[in-house]
Amino acid sequence: MPEILADKTVFTLLEVSRSIQKTIAERYKSLYWIKAEMNKLNHYTHSGHCYPELLEKTDGKVVAEMRSILWKMDYQRINRQFMEVLGEPLREGITMLFQAGISYDPLYGFSLKIVDIDPTFVLGELEKEKRESIRKLKAEGLYDANRSLPFPMVPKRLAIISVETSKGLSDFFKIIHGNPWGYTFSTTLFPALLQGDKSIPSIIKQLEVIAERMEHFDAVAIIRGGGGDVGLTSYNNYLLAKAIAIFPIPVLTGIGHSTNETVSEMVAYKNAITPSELADFLLQKFHNFAIPVDQATEKIIRAARKIFEDEHIKLANLISSISWNSKTVLLQEKTKMEQTRNQLAQLSRRTIKDEQSALLQMERMLALLNPIHVLKRGFSIVRSNGKAVHKLDQAQVGDRLDIQLEDGKLITEVLSKQEQDGK
Repeated sequence: MPEILADKTVFTLLEVSRSIQKTIAERYKSLYWIKAEMNKLNHYTHSGHCYPELLEKTDGKVVAEMRSILWKMDYQRINRQFMEVLGEPLREGITMLFQAGISYDPLYGFSLKIVDIDPTFVLGELEKEKRESIRKLKAEGLYDANRSLPFPMVPKRLAIISVETSKGLSDFFKIIHGNPWGYTFSTTLFPALLQGDKSIPSIIKQLEVIAERMEHFDAVAIIRGGGGDVGLTSYNNYLLAKAIAIFPIPVLTGIGHSTNETVSEMVAYKNAITPSELADFLLQKFHNFAIPVDQATEKIIRAARKIFEDEHIKLANLISSISWNSKTVLLQEKTKMEQTRNQLAQLSRRTIKDEQSALLQMERMLALLNPIHVLKRGFSIVRSNGKAVHKLDQAQVGDRLDIQLEDGKLITEVLSKQEQDGK
């Protein structure tokens, strides 16, 4: 009962709380279908209960916020439904349509007790956001921007946005780094969240970082493991899709699902269903470059071999021609040499004969000039001091003279000199 103080009626906090509780219980007796965004799931594994935080936003601003309760049994049942319909468990960061009772507890305050969530509505909300993002990108002329970029002939340098522990990333690396053709890739990892609302600013931030070093990369790859449509809701976000669409180098996506293509994948240069398929796409680019090069190499080798073969034939023919001509020239030169040798022999014989005749003639002449023959004819040779004397002035009175005769020598002394003609 309220306490009366002077002219005031005073209620205790518990009394007010119970009054509110009673009023709400009488007013909200039914279950209601409510649409709200689940900001956080707040699942406690030790109890199995969830305490979702619910929001409503207008133009990005929170206009309503409320706590809720999802008991263990209801959570497990709803989770199974999500897995059957969406292929994903119940996650935070989605707009959902849920059935709940409205209650108030004096100790824990106001809350919504969730008893059911419609998974098909979640799909509808995702599709609605997707269509709106596509509409805005096309209206701004950005939808085909990234796909219109030139793609490098050999995409060797890759900037990769992923989680280091992602199985999809591991599969991707295994294929590109272990390829049997020896193609070499340079990869730089830029870690980011890839799921939930926080993945949007995380991926955009890493794209900004890569853009600052754009000259070091040929392409960007966003790689994520498998997952259903709920886990991919962030990839329909307009801001993320726009960041990919306007990125200055090709963006490749391999976010691991095969059911419903997201807007981010639509605007990317290349979307692969899985990281493994994306790796195969890159290897094919290397093939497209390597195969014509190999073919050109083979063509050059064949052409070079043909040139060598043709030149070898020409050389063989030339050698054969030279050999035949050489034989002819050698025979001709041999004949000339034989003729020259015969001519030289004949000339030598004539020369020797002529020289022999001249020598005999000279010998005869020399024989006639021999002093012995002169002496035999009555002449003598006078010498003075070993020198021949043939003039008067070569001898003086008193000189000793040696007179050579045919058969001996006379020695005399000059007594006087008398010149010719009476002198």
